[in-house]
Order: sequence, then structure tokens, then C-alpha cells
Amino acid sequence: MQLSMPLMRRAFFAVAILAAMPLLTVRPAAAAQNVAEAFVDDNIHKGLDILRDKKLNAVQRRDQFETLLLGLVDVRRIGLFTLGQYRRTAPPEDVEAFIGAFKNYATAAYQSYFTKYTNQTLKVIGSTQRSPTDFVVQTQLADPGSSQQPAQVDFRVRTDTGKPVLVDVAYQGIWLSLEERDQFVAFLGQNNGNVRTLIAHLSELAVNLGKPSN
Repeated sequence: MQLSMPLMRRAFFAVAILAAMPLLTVRPAAAAQNVAEAFVDDNIHKGLDILRDKKLNAVQRRDQFETLLLGLVDVRRIGLFTLGQYRRTAPPEDVEAFIGAFKNYATAAYQSYFTKYTNQTLKVIGSTQRSPTDFVVQTQLADPGSSQQPAQVDFRVRTDTGKPVLVDVAYQGIWLSLEERDQFVAFLGQNNGNVRTLIAHLSELAVNLGKPSN
């Protein structure tokens, strides 16, 4: 089984939005209602500042986005979730190796796509509190040059580690971590639960995503 690249593009498109996408953003009329909204809104503008910095070359801009993204996303928590039941049965050293491969793959994916979405706008429109430390921040993604309706992009933010972190993203109602878990668990199910096989496949995908397009 090969992991679906169109599905992965859709999933990591959502991840890339927070750190890499907007050259133009719209702040809500009122101040952010809670720390989760402020976290999402503020980091959109950090990404904007990096994109607008004319002193940065392409490599510097990419590296700064990578640093920003990895500082916002709880890669370990997401990676462990996507392993499903195999997190409990795989050797600890394989789990750690998977986390590294997952991080590299996620980084390569967003680096491959972030330049495609620079003309979009992203607006925070509200949030839902699921628990005292669990929020879903709702935003709308729009193309100023298109007559299409804005897309719904939701960011799940947790604050139980002492600071806000992004743990999931949904694009048009499709949650990244659930898509990833379904694909990874299916892949492992067809490969005798061998996490090393998944690691090798993710590493191959990361290399291919990092190649310049023709």
C-alpha cells in the first residue's frame, strides 16, 4: 500500500496554512476572545512578517518558516496519535525513529506547498472551548480574486503543557490527524505492523517532496 499523495497534500495543506500561507491576513474586529484565538491570530502575522522580509533569500525564508512551524505544532503528540494501536506494540526505538521521520515528512510537505497559497486571506472568526485546556479556533480562508465561498479552516489548540500548541487542523471539516492515523494504520496493517517500513516510506516521500518541481 502506498500512502495517498492527494490525501496527504490536502492534509498538509491545512498544516502549512498557520505558518506559511498568508501574504494578506484580516484581523477580527474585536480583540481575540481567548488565548487560543490570540495564539492563532498572532502566529499568522509572524508568518506574514517572514514572507514580507525582502532581506531573506528563499532558503532563509524556508528555514525560518520551518522553525516557526515546529515551534507551534506538537509534532510528537500528533505523531504518536497517528500510529494508533501500533504505538503500544512497536519497539520504543522504532516509535522514536518514527517521530523523527514524521517530523521530516511534515516539514518537507509544507515546504513543498507553502508558496502556492500566498495570495489567500485567513480570518479568525471565533472559537469553541472543548475543555479548560482544549480549544477549536475557527477561521475562514478566502481568495480575494475568486468568487468562491471561503473555505473553513479550524485549528485545535491545547494549553495543557503550559503554553498553547497546535495539535490538529481541519480543512473543510477534514481533520489532519484522523486522516493520517487512518492511512498509517492501514499501511501498517498491510505490512505486518512493521513501523520501520512506514518510516522508510515516509522518508522516501520527504525526499521526493523536497525535490524541485519541473
